[in-house]
Amino acid sequence: MLFEGEGEGPLVLVSSATATPQGLYAGFARALVKAGARAVLTYDYRATGRSPRPAGWRGRINYKDWALHDFAAALAALEAVTPGHPVVGVGQSYGGHALGLSGAADRFARYAMVASMTAWFGFLDDRHAWARMNLVGVPASLLFRDTPRWLGIGEPIPGSCFRDWARWCRMRNYFFDDPDLPETARFEAVRLPILAIGLTDDRWATPRGIADFMARHPNAEVEERWISPQDGGGAAIGHLGFFRSRFATTLWPPLIRWLVAGERIGSSE
Repeated sequence: MLFEGEGEGPLVLVSSATATPQGLYAGFARALVKAGARAVLTYDYRATGRSPRPAGWRGRINYKDWALHDFAAALAALEAVTPGHPVVGVGQSYGGHALGLSGAADRFARYAMVASMTAWFGFLDDRHAWARMNLVGVPASLLFRDTPRWLGIGEPIPGSCFRDWARWCRMRNYFFDDPDLPETARFEAVRLPILAIGLTDDRWATPRGIADFMARHPNAEVEERWISPQDGGGAAIGHLGFFRSRFATTLWPPLIRWLVAGERIGSSE
């Protein structure tokens, strides 16, 4: 969905987390426009949310397709709003992974990553994650075209994407160990400023996982910042909570200023 304003700030691409609909980011997008962003684009990855499969589609949908194709297509659509205008981006979890894989990092002035990490099971603080994904999730993904809601991962995603995700999580270096993903070499070319935001009550994007993922961007200017529930008034944040509207006046303003004006977000804990 495209949100347009009359400000002279940058265009902003918002890339979502896995199994998270673009609607979660609508309030944040409106806040960006109010703060002066020229336009903000949210979108759903293929075969999810408002981007359903075309009628009669039979091909396999790969988890990597979201980064290699959908991210790039969304960026091109946003750039077409005001050609030549500066572009910045923010990605949550998978939305942060997509930047390096896409090969389009040079088209952004800066990029924020919220809860983006190397998701190897050994880095997680969720001790039930391996069993839930491999003993329950993978079999379910073979029975159903899309993951059922009772699986508890969020909105339905293609079963093939879920299996790719589970496989990456079993790899010590996550998708960097996938021999069918040579695009990981593109991370060397990421040279823009990156703001990495971690949440202290997030059992998936732990300090270990975030530090490891940021190290995969050796030529980027990385600034890492940590936010606690106390910063948001005491409410739990977790892996996916940052963009919920209850944090509009507490957690969002520093990130919005960083995206729209390049203003430093402040000291880390």
